[in-house]
Amino acid sequence: MKTSVLTLVRDRRAHLINLVHGLNAQQEPPDELVIACMQPEIEPDLPATEFPVRQLRVSGRDLPLARARNEAAAHAAHEGLVFLDVDCIPSPSLVARYEQALARDPALYMGEVSYLPAGAVRLQATGEIDFARLETLAQAHPARPVFNNDGLENEPDPGQLWGLSFALRRADHERAGGFDESYEGYGGEETDYAWRLAAAGVPFYWVGGARAWHQHHPLYRPPYPHFDAIISNARRFHARWRRWCMEYWLGMFRDAGLIEWSPVASEIRVLRQPSMQEIDQARLNDDVCFG
Repeated sequence: MKTSVLTLVRDRRAHLINLVHGLNAQQEPPDELVIACMQPEIEPDLPATEFPVRQLRVSGRDLPLARARNEAAAHAAHEGLVFLDVDCIPSPSLVARYEQALARDPALYMGEVSYLPAGAVRLQATGEIDFARLETLAQAHPARPVFNNDGLENEPDPGQLWGLSFALRRADHERAGGFDESYEGYGGEETDYAWRLAAAGVPFYWVGGARAWHQHHPLYRPPYPHFDAIISNARRFHARWRRWCMEYWLGMFRDAGLIEWSPVASEIRVLRQPSMQEIDQARLNDDVCFG
């Protein structure tokens, strides 16, 4: 099965270049890379590849993540769609493992993602990545499974989908209606997408061997810079599914006195905005790999 790797970029040029270097090191290279640029200009002078690279512009002041993902999928030339976050460096076996899984059965397949500290990626002049060094430095996320083989593991909870690395067939993406573009900014759109896929009868699996490493970027705990988007998107999700998403962040907002909310509530009441001091204090040190 031919595959299109799809990624989104806004002000992540260095991370994007590392992603392309990772794709150049694949055991089985993708059949193309589609880049949805959520910024005024496409990215110039990317590394040379043996596979086609196509870029498209997606307008929107706030992060139009759902629309950008849909646009990337619509412009993809192939049936296999591999969504790979621009912060991710794929392991050499990632594309091959996704291709094998997609050829096996139609489903949504999720790969393991480990997290790198700041300064972990060192590229030589040739663009070669020291994958062994990344493996040594990477930290596993405590809320996600760790694989020691190339097997598949069924995931009964669609809410486990994270948008960093996953693959599915175009037919399933379209059958679920794609991403809901009414989600704007950070959070919620991928969980909504997961439940749309589940409602369309698409099963979920974890894929061993489809490993990626998440490159470091500034982190906030809680993510106060996205406060308004999280509240808006959580309300939108609840209105459709009668359940909450991003409960971890909502609970932290509540505990900080910003909102009134509980997991059994039917609404979120905003009490105040986070202060600049709170936002500054929420910024994590560079040695922290995930929020």
